[in-house]
Amino acid sequence: MKKSVYSLVLMDDVVEAIDRLAYERNTNRSNLINQILAENVNYITPEMRMKDIFTQLEGILSESCYQILDRSSDSMFALRSPIRYKYRPMINYTIELFREPKEIVGRLKVSFRTSSRNFTDAVENFFTRWIDMENRYLSELHPDGVTSDFDNAKYVRGFLKISDDNELSENEIAIAIGEYIKVLDKCIKFYFEHLSDEELVEKMIHASYEDYLKSGVNIV
Repeated sequence: MKKSVYSLVLMDDVVEAIDRLAYERNTNRSNLINQILAENVNYITPEMRMKDIFTQLEGILSESCYQILDRSSDSMFALRSPIRYKYRPMINYTIELFREPKEIVGRLKVSFRTSSRNFTDAVENFFTRWIDMENRYLSELHPDGVTSDFDNAKYVRGFLKISDDNELSENEIAIAIGEYIKVLDKCIKFYFEHLSDEELVEKMIHASYEDYLKSGVNIV
């Protein structure tokens, strides 16, 4: 979305107030003024749309055992969830939406804070299976493979760009992302609770993912 430079004559006190508010909202002066003006002319900016998606996503996930973290920017949303494992490591989920989507509308980053080699190996084993499973189940939606990768105990999953042919509302996008996080989180936790039973884990992960696909939620 194109931006241009304009000259505005403003009172110094107004600018100071704008700067304080921009600091509180983790944004800058130009972006805040742009949002204020957009609100007053009923224009929805990309930042306003992302904020709406994250607000609804927070409502979807707040009912579960997730800890919602402070938002660091308009385009980022973070939360975490504990795993029943030695030292009770945390799963960190970060959702990033792009202001001007091109190939993908955003991405999910899943990371773990741990120095345990055994834990890191187990995480890698899980996501190797997960990526392979998604590529098989979503071959029609992602003919070139799901936009995902796992490296250095971090999983990154891209979300397909929403085009004019499959335009989704803010609520539909929030639900789609929220339900994906829920099924992923459920499978990760089950995996670590049953590490010694690979057959059981394999059946449960596939069954949970199939239920997710059949639930009617938009798949991104």
